[in-house]
Amino acid sequence: MRNSSKSWATSGCFLPRPVRNYTKRPTKTLSPGICFPQRSGHFSPSGAAGRSVLLLTLGLLFGCAGPHVNVPPVAIQIRADGGTKSVFVSSGSTVAEALQEADISLGALDRVDPPEYVLLSRPTTVQVTRVAERFEIEESVLPYPKQIVRSPALAPGETRLVQAGINGREETTYRIVSEDGQEVSRTPVKSAIVQPATPEILMEGSEASLATVPVPGTLAYLDGGNAWILRGDSSNRVALTVSGDLDGRVFSLSPSGDWLLYTTRNPGAINRLMMVRTDGSGAPIDLDVENVVQFAAFSPVDPMTIAYSTANPSPAAPGWKANNDLRLLRLDPAGSVRERESLVPPQVGGAYGWWGTHFGWAPDGLHLAYSRADAVGLIDANSGDPIRLAAVTPYQTLSDWVWVPPLAWTPDGSFLVSVSHGPPIGLEVPEASPVFDLVALAVKGGYSVTLQAETGMFSDPVTLGGKPAGGIVSRPLIAFLQAIRPLESASSSYYLEVMNRDGSNVRRLFPAQGEEGLSSQFVAGSPDAQEVALVYEGNLWVVGLTSGQAQPLTADQLVVTADWR
Repeated sequence: MRNSSKSWATSGCFLPRPVRNYTKRPTKTLSPGICFPQRSGHFSPSGAAGRSVLLLTLGLLFGCAGPHVNVPPVAIQIRADGGTKSVFVSSGSTVAEALQEADISLGALDRVDPPEYVLLSRPTTVQVTRVAERFEIEESVLPYPKQIVRSPALAPGETRLVQAGINGREETTYRIVSEDGQEVSRTPVKSAIVQPATPEILMEGSEASLATVPVPGTLAYLDGGNAWILRGDSSNRVALTVSGDLDGRVFSLSPSGDWLLYTTRNPGAINRLMMVRTDGSGAPIDLDVENVVQFAAFSPVDPMTIAYSTANPSPAAPGWKANNDLRLLRLDPAGSVRERESLVPPQVGGAYGWWGTHFGWAPDGLHLAYSRADAVGLIDANSGDPIRLAAVTPYQTLSDWVWVPPLAWTPDGSFLVSVSHGPPIGLEVPEASPVFDLVALAVKGGYSVTLQAETGMFSDPVTLGGKPAGGIVSRPLIAFLQAIRPLESASSSYYLEVMNRDGSNVRRLFPAQGEEGLSSQFVAGSPDAQEVALVYEGNLWVVGLTSGQAQPLTADQLVVTADWR
C-alpha cells in the first residue's frame, strides 16, 4: 500500500506524516520556529524514501525559521567637554557603550547622567561632567602680639624695646574641586604654623621696688632677648643690645669683663656668634661664625682668643648635628678677626655624638677640658691632642636630648669638678641608672673622688675662691645644685648648696625649705667669691655664700642666664 504524503501543521511547522514502520517520538526543538521528529535509535533511512525524508528535513531547517524583525538604532546625544556628539547604538546598549562608541573616556572623578550602567532603548541625552581636584597651599601672616613689661631697670615713663616683634607664617592646604573647569568647592584639609610669631616686648620704667645692692665686678644677664650689664650696684643698669634676638646658647664674659660673647638667632642658620664691649662704647661685632650650639668662650689668659665648636642645622630633632670640632679665633684689640684656626677637626664624637661635646678652658689657658656622653678628658690648646681622664656610662634618655657631664675647673687647675653616672641600684641596665654623683677628677694621677653622692644629673657645679680677690685669698668653695628628688633628677627641681672643696661642710642656701625649687642652670660666681647669681622664677637673684641672704635684682620674669666676672 502506498504511503500517504498528506501533511498537517504542528506548532506552526509543517511535518511529514509518519510512514509505515516509523516509530513516532516526541519532537525536539532545535531553535525557535524549527522542529522535527526525533529519530528512533534504530532507524537508518535508505533508498528513495530516505532521500525524501532528508530533503524534507533540510527544507524545514531553512524554511521554518520565525519572522525577522528589524529594530532601528537609538540616537544618543552626549554632552561633554563643551560640545555635543551624536551616536547611534543598538537598543539595549548601556550608557558606557554609548560613551565608548563616541570615543569619550572618563576620569576617576567624572560624573555621568544617566549613570553608565543604564540601558538605552530610546533617544537620550547623556551629560558628562568633568570633575577634577587639586591641592593648593596658601600662606598667611600671623601678626605678632605686643607685650608690655614694667621694670624698675628703667626710669618711670622711659620705654625700651626689649624684643622686636616678628610676624609668623601659617600654611593652609586646601582641597579644591572643579566641575567642567569651574571651582565648586574649596575645603581646608591641613594647617601648620611654619614660623610662630615673635611677640614685641616693650619695657616700661616703673617705680623702683627692689632694694639696691652692691655688685662687684661686672654682672651680665640675658633679659627679654637682650644683654644687660650691672656694675657698682644693682641700680646701675646698661643695655648692651636692643635687637631682642639673643638665643642664650652662648653668653660669656671675657676674664676682665670688658667683652661679652653671645649668639643671636640667624635666618637660614641656627645662630650667629657676636661680641660687644661692656662699657657700651661700640656697636656689636659680627664674628662671621654660625651654628654655635654647645660652646664658645674667651681664653682665661688672652681675652683676644676665643674657642668655639660648631654644628650643622638638621630638620630632625633637636635641630642640629654636632661637628664635635674645636676652633680658635684670634682678634685684634678692636675686636676684628685676624686669624682662624682649626684645633680639632670635625669628628663623630663617640656615643650620641650628634648632640655635641662641651668644652671648658683650663685656668692656665694651656688645655681645655672636654665632656661628652661617654667620656671626660683634656685637649691640648696648642696641638689639639686629646687625653681621656674618665669613661662615662652614657645615660639612656629615651628622648631627643643627651646628658653630658658638666665641667668646672678648680682655680689652681689641678682638678675638674664634674658629675659621674653611677651604677644601677636595682635591676635596671647601667645606662638607665638614676644615680648621679658630684666628683672631682685629678688632672694628673688618673683618680677621682666622690664629693657628694646622689646630687642629680644637673648639679652644674661652680668653683669659687682659692685665688686673690681684692688682696685677699678667699677660701675655695664649690657651689652646686642638689636635686630635691635625686633619683628623678631629670625632672626634679633643685636647691642651691655650697661645700668646701673637699666635700665637707655642706650647706643649703636657696631657696628656703618648702619653697619652689630651682630649674637646671649654670650658676655664676662673683669675682670676690662671696656671692652667686642665679635665675629663680624668671628673675635674677644674688645669694650670699656665707650669710645665705638672697636678693632679687629684676622683677620682669624674663631673665634666662647670667655671667659674672
